[in-house]
Amino acid sequence: MSVAIYRYRCAECGTFDVARPIGTAGAAEPCPGCGRAGTRVFTPPLVGRTPGPLARALDAQEASAREPRVVRRDARPRPAAPPADPRRARLPRP
Repeated sequence: MSVAIYRYRCAECGTFDVARPIGTAGAAEPCPGCGRAGTRVFTPPLVGRTPGPLARALDAQEASAREPRVVRRDARPRPAAPPADPRRARLPRP
């Protein structure tokens, strides 16, 4: 009997994985952290192991959909650094 990894999301603890025989995953599973019901998240099947950088990028993308990072910008723009080459000093700057 083959086993598959199914992903669930708990509102309190985040995502967690459950190993079940193929075709036996339910719509909800109890969270191992808090015991509340976690709803099933449909993900593409993993063919092989996802490389670390790609896995981190996918996790960051998933997190940004729910919890976007706050980006702050200075009120005044920084002055452009003078060009190192004096021949470029008279060129227009963006």
